[in-house]
Amino acid sequence: MTDGQHLERRMDWFRQRCKRAGLACTHQRQVIYRVLAASESHPSPESVYERVRMEIPSISVATIYKSIRTFMDQGLLQQVNPLHEAARLDANLEPHHHLVCTACKSVEDLPAELIEAPRPVRPLPNGFRAREFHIEVLGLCARCAGKG
Repeated sequence: MTDGQHLERRMDWFRQRCKRAGLACTHQRQVIYRVLAASESHPSPESVYERVRMEIPSISVATIYKSIRTFMDQGLLQQVNPLHEAARLDANLEPHHHLVCTACKSVEDLPAELIEAPRPVRPLPNGFRAREFHIEVLGLCARCAGKG
């Protein structure tokens, strides 16, 4: 499947989910989601704003943030916070983990099948029941590792 086909599949899924949730699938929302779905870099909301503004110059930062919150509330998007810094966004909802560079803060997807699913060795505290696990592998990307 080409990148273009993969993006169109994500956009079709987005439109269907909006319809099922009774969420208006406006032009602005589609452009915002397309920017997110096309990005492999897990962009910040500010980066999304800069990219969307190229297509919709009149869009506001508030509209970007409101749309992102709506997408997360509807399960259309997840938030990734590498090293607990500014929010980074991920439209890839397939099971996966993340490789986080501690030098340049880049984030890359790590397919779930490359890591065996973690299992607690004893019950979690206070009766907590885990639904899923997300792994962040911290280290240096190839570019940063090559600098040192």
